[in-house]
Amino acid sequence: MIGLIMAGGKGTRMNSDNEKLLLKYKKPVILHVVDSLNDSKCFSNILALTSSNSPNTKKLLQENNIEIFDTSGIGYVEDLTLVLQSRNDSMLVTSGDLPLLDKEIIQKIVKNYDPEKTWTSILVTNKFLTTLGLESDYSIHYNNQKCNYTGISLINANKINSSKNLDENYIIIDDKRIAFNLNTKQDYELLGTT
Repeated sequence: MIGLIMAGGKGTRMNSDNEKLLLKYKKPVILHVVDSLNDSKCFSNILALTSSNSPNTKKLLQENNIEIFDTSGIGYVEDLTLVLQSRNDSMLVTSGDLPLLDKEIIQKIVKNYDPEKTWTSILVTNKFLTTLGLESDYSIHYNNQKCNYTGISLINANKINSSKNLDENYIIIDDKRIAFNLNTKQDYELLGTT
């Protein structure tokens, strides 16, 4: 299985001149994600998707010997599709802005991988998210409740012909380590209280 880190976004919702993934939480946030994937021992390879939107993030990843996959940076879906079309592997895809990730939650998620399923998105319930003081713009109704995407998916790239009409499956894991992603300055300020 490959661990793929999405690290090429603009981070526009953060309203900051600095690259979002370089914000510090003991160390740059992107390195928390890298270390959690490495420490989990679940992956044959770790790959970071970067673009011209995040040149300093790319530089830091290269300095830490992380393999880079460059994209145009047009958008999350377009960039991810480019990677998926170039690989025939099982993948765990994660956003690079999850500062509380650790090896245990990664191992727990990977244990849910089913190669018969093309795409499985990891969700948290909206109720859980609000108890953390967080909000999300990306929600879905699943299992009779409002849920939010975490930015983590398990994908069998062998089964993908296009990003259209994918049969998406869902798993709910209410855990702050995957619920807490940095989208706004308020999220970053809240992180300092955890």
